[in-house]
Amino acid sequence: MARENINDILVFLAVARERSFTRAAAKLGMTQSALSHIIRGLEERLGVRLLTRTTRSVSPTDAGERLLQNVGPRLEEIEAEIAAVSDLGDKPAGTIRITAIDHVVDSVLWPRIAPLLPQYPDLHIEMSADYRLVDIAAERYDIGVRWGDQVEKDMIAVRLSPDVKMMIVAAPAYFAHRPRPASAQDLMKHNCISLRLASSGGLYAWELRHEGQDLELRVRGQLVFNSAYQILHAALDGCGLAFIPEDLAGEHVRAGRLASVMEDWCPTFPGLHAYYPSRRQNSRALALVIEAIRLA
Repeated sequence: MARENINDILVFLAVARERSFTRAAAKLGMTQSALSHIIRGLEERLGVRLLTRTTRSVSPTDAGERLLQNVGPRLEEIEAEIAAVSDLGDKPAGTIRITAIDHVVDSVLWPRIAPLLPQYPDLHIEMSADYRLVDIAAERYDIGVRWGDQVEKDMIAVRLSPDVKMMIVAAPAYFAHRPRPASAQDLMKHNCISLRLASSGGLYAWELRHEGQDLELRVRGQLVFNSAYQILHAALDGCGLAFIPEDLAGEHVRAGRLASVMEDWCPTFPGLHAYYPSRRQNSRALALVIEAIRLA
């Protein structure tokens, strides 16, 4: 196969996986027009359409799907072997792509990864803040970071944090003219700040636990965000009750900027875990990053 075909197939795979020229262009660092030109040239050389394009979406044709499913994994295997060869050098090298939610990138991953960079100049890190439950194999991430109960069973998982206590908090000013809630029924009378789930598009139901009983409560309120940071800031501004991890709220509670309520209703979730496919376990660069971020 001509080398240009291989390069162009890699471009096709990026567009097909993203289902978007815009997202693929951003990921590859190319313009959309350049991507379109490459795909058209590949289709002309192969004599078959690979993508169906509409004003709203991009999807593989039958021929494109065959290329995606059969050729894509083989090219990934080649890339993995090339990475393995580079691991035989004196220093770990390559790019490690990580997906995690935003406050985990800031509070857990970055402080542990930053010291590696001066020591290993050939190591490259890409961190993506995302609230979706990402299929890291399909989207070609090396590491995912999520709560322990969200990790798929076929992944290798490494603990990054102790179990995490949830908290229901609000600013003292919010309670100036409102009674503090003491039950699930009370919560329904309060202005609660909600989280929009990236994967489903629905609103997160607060996962409470009281006297051994689990309860998912669909609260109501004026504000909906898709980031825990935004929810925290709104709570600090006195705009309502927030249900967020103790590692985000704790320092503000101790400083008196937030008040914690209904502590006996707040569960403890399994701690943060880094997870990755077993086929990548022999990468020296991956092993180096995993060792740096794991719970000491």
